[in-house]
Amino acid sequence: MADIDDRSPRLAVSGAAIVDVFVYVVVLNLFVEFVPQVLTESFTLSLLTAVLLKCVLEIVVVVKIRVKERFRRATTPVEKVVAGFLLWAVLFGSKFVVLEAVDIVFGSRVSLGGFFAVSLLIVILMLSRSAVRRLLSAPHTAPTDN
Repeated sequence: MADIDDRSPRLAVSGAAIVDVFVYVVVLNLFVEFVPQVLTESFTLSLLTAVLLKCVLEIVVVVKIRVKERFRRATTPVEKVVAGFLLWAVLFGSKFVVLEAVDIVFGSRVSLGGFFAVSLLIVILMLSRSAVRRLLSAPHTAPTDN
């Protein structure tokens, strides 16, 4: 039996990221069950799709934060309008980025529907992720014996 070399590089994945992927799998599979436009050929593909969604949405969140910072730093009306348009473009365009990424990686084996289905999916993914993170970070109190 080979020993694990502690000096070997490891992929660092946070517990929050793993929980996010599990939440995304659950939400995605509920969409597969209840939204006819959303399809995956197998559970494995839905798991891989959840991982892809996690990666793409994390990038979108980083870009959105940067654009929001640009909006906050804007001092002139023109800068505010440009930053506002960029924020709208990120929020609107991110849905197409998600659809295209899924199409490139999985082809016809996974379909997230059209713009409206993927928009609803993304909103519910983000709300579910936020709710689960809040639930897990809530302070736990010990039950009292009566």
